[in-house]
Amino acid sequence: MIGRLIKMLRASATDVAGASSVSGPSVAGPSPLRELGKDPYLHVADWDLNLISVFDELRYDRADGDFLSTAMRAYGARKLKPLGFRQVSGAVIENRERDVRVLMPKFHALGASPFDAARYTEKRPQDFYLLTPTQTACQFVDHYDTEEAVERIKALIIRHPANLLRLFDFLEDKPAHHRVKEAIGHLKYVQRQAIETEPLKGRRGLG
Repeated sequence: MIGRLIKMLRASATDVAGASSVSGPSVAGPSPLRELGKDPYLHVADWDLNLISVFDELRYDRADGDFLSTAMRAYGARKLKPLGFRQVSGAVIENRERDVRVLMPKFHALGASPFDAARYTEKRPQDFYLLTPTQTACQFVDHYDTEEAVERIKALIIRHPANLLRLFDFLEDKPAHHRVKEAIGHLKYVQRQAIETEPLKGRRGLG
């Protein structure tokens, strides 16, 4: 049954990504970022919050630091270049014609909360964040009610596994976060099943 669930979630995630586009007064036509749906390491995880997730690892230790590595940043910049983007600084990849930026939060400290990655990096409505899967999951927790957040995390982790134990450790003392804590066990099960099957099985991290 969990195999069917994973297939349904993968199909649903693909449909959402394919049906959406960037909005804004200076953007015309479908977003070139829709092309990321074909990339196993990079994809738009949420079109409402403008979140791009970059694949990290299949398995984690809860003590692992969570930040965009040099390799993850370089991969993002390289894959966005054919879509009209170019890196203009260490933290910004820009498509000047469409007036859209992809922002890569700076690394602050090994013990920093994955919830803080986007909190301290301001963006315009049309801009996107490039985040680790764990940071992406944190954004779901912060912006959606519990049921919706859990469903979006499921759709994420069957493509880009997250450090769910680190997420658990940094959940805050507020009702919404307490409810997500109760779902961590189920999310771990979904993720474990996903990484034991294709297309995730055997995939290498970017380093």
